[in-house]
Amino acid sequence: MLWAVFTIIAAAAQTARNAMQRQLTPILGTVGATHVRFLFGFPFALLSLAAVMLVSHAGLPHPPLEYWGWVSVGFLVQIAATALMLAAMNDRSFVVTIAYTKTEPVQVAIFGFLLLGDKVTPLLALAIVIATAGVVVMSLKPGVAQSGGWRPTLLGLVSGGAFGLSAIGYRGAILSLHLDNFVLAATFTLAVGLVAQSILLSVYLALRDPAVLKAIFKDWRQALFAGFMGALASQFWYLGFAITTAAAVRTLALVEVLFAQGISKFIFKQPTNSRELIGIAMIVTGVLLLIWAH
Repeated sequence: MLWAVFTIIAAAAQTARNAMQRQLTPILGTVGATHVRFLFGFPFALLSLAAVMLVSHAGLPHPPLEYWGWVSVGFLVQIAATALMLAAMNDRSFVVTIAYTKTEPVQVAIFGFLLLGDKVTPLLALAIVIATAGVVVMSLKPGVAQSGGWRPTLLGLVSGGAFGLSAIGYRGAILSLHLDNFVLAATFTLAVGLVAQSILLSVYLALRDPAVLKAIFKDWRQALFAGFMGALASQFWYLGFAITTAAAVRTLALVEVLFAQGISKFIFKQPTNSRELIGIAMIVTGVLLLIWAH
């Protein structure tokens, strides 16, 4: 059950990172706020990799060719997923946007089965369906057309699918290393992904909008915290992916909706209605069923 501990830590850290990125979006724009998690996250990933290598007395892995295909899918799709999520947050509340992205478990189960051969047991499938149905109950509220329209809904749903495909890419990369030391495999993959993402988005912003790049460094204190929490979340996501299927990890990750509900209520002062409470109860039921299935 170590994967469950890793997942809950990752979900909590990711909630904090999302909240910080949401606050940075009006200042830096969608791409700038997306870049923050990568640019200020990769130094922490490199430090983590150095610490793991030092403690385990291991050298750098020698990735096979297939590794680079998997990890490229992971980091490229993750950039798009983060940008879509932040764009949706501009139109809807923090907690509802997070709920949209958390339709991911169904999609990640399908991707995992098709691309990696990950098995989905009947009990795991039931847990995924119940938890995801809870997300749908939270999201599809009356008056959506008057509160931002379907654009944020579509952005959130596509973002969830992109996060799911990214998770499969990273899990595929970790498994392709064939290392007994799963901590080293996960940490190495995290460092590779964050360095690549930082280079890509830095070059893009330098060419297209250098003012945003300057603004990122101007608000470096907030950006540093977002980067640290992003790297921390990713570290534990990848540790979870190294141990069990991405579908199980991403289903348990729905507890992030509960964390987001707290952020939404106490920080952004956004109320919770009865429909959202029913959805939360369904998510909790699905998560408990998932733990039982394991």
